[in-house]
Amino acid sequence: MASNDLAARLAHTTLELCRIDSPIGHEGPIADHVEGWALRHFRREEVFRVGHTLLLGSLEDPRPTVALIGHLDTVPMHPGDVGRAPRIEGERVHGLGASDMKGGLAVMMALAEDLRRDTLPVNVAFLLYEREEGAYAESGLIPLYAKRPDLTRVSFGIAMEPTDGVVQVGCVGSMQVTVRFNGRSAHSARPWQGENAIHKAGPLLTELLGRERVEVNVAGFPFYEVMSATLAKGGRARNVVPEAFELNLNYRFAPGKSVAQAKEDVLALVAGRAEVEFTDASPSGPVAAGNPLFQRLMALTGLPAASKQAWTDVARFGEWGVDAVNFGPGETAQAHQLHESAPIPPLAVAYEKLAAFLKGAA
Repeated sequence: MASNDLAARLAHTTLELCRIDSPIGHEGPIADHVEGWALRHFRREEVFRVGHTLLLGSLEDPRPTVALIGHLDTVPMHPGDVGRAPRIEGERVHGLGASDMKGGLAVMMALAEDLRRDTLPVNVAFLLYEREEGAYAESGLIPLYAKRPDLTRVSFGIAMEPTDGVVQVGCVGSMQVTVRFNGRSAHSARPWQGENAIHKAGPLLTELLGRERVEVNVAGFPFYEVMSATLAKGGRARNVVPEAFELNLNYRFAPGKSVAQAKEDVLALVAGRAEVEFTDASPSGPVAAGNPLFQRLMALTGLPAASKQAWTDVARFGEWGVDAVNFGPGETAQAHQLHESAPIPPLAVAYEKLAAFLKGAA
């Protein structure tokens, strides 16, 4: 198929998927759509569904298994996008999820349709799951893994998150922390009779303002550890000295650092000046530079490689002992944006690179 025809086909599949609303928690319709498609291209015994998560293909094949991985959900629709129909305009597909990551799903589906999987040097499985855009502990991968612990047989995974066409290795861990400062209320005309909880946060906020990112090199790839205050809540009236003030602190930490070590970093920063509650923690993802299939991917495709300065389920696969990387056709700058869109030509490029890898991976 000519590249232009392939790109047009992938664009229309992306558009079809964008027309199926699938905000997190409402993935049923798109999962039904994908399951119906899968039953036309896989044997019935190769279609395994848990909730709104699908595993397609076999994990019992003696060949090394490569898993192509994509999430079905999107973030909730921005109010400014309500009433805007998905569409193709020029060289772009417009619609919620176009870059993150329905374009990647379209590439996965086309590869499943086109490749003669029984003749490849590797076994290929396809994993499409719900609830990626939420808390780590609520992912649709968790109930799937409970039913299919044989996922650990996967030799190499490719999460088709938007990466601007670059292979992105590893991922930073992410931790959400509530830091609560306690004071004592008073009339704002007589603040000396109380203790201002917002003011007590000042030194910590000043430290965060001056805190430089910390570069950590892992297998030749730079990752950056950063702490950011992302939410603040405090006060109950304009004329009352507040007795409580809360910050949400988001900490991104490099591969190789455990969640326990990251918690110690936060506690060292706060240094007893406030109460600390860890509300969500996602581990960092290992760099798979030593995996032979990663090395084959790079050699066969000539793609550039970079570190993933964000969190993805590469980390979750790492927890299962499965090496994985991120590679997808979407634009990272479009993820979670108002009026999201995705460029069409990279859809065909991603398809062609992955097809070349899967055909020559041995």
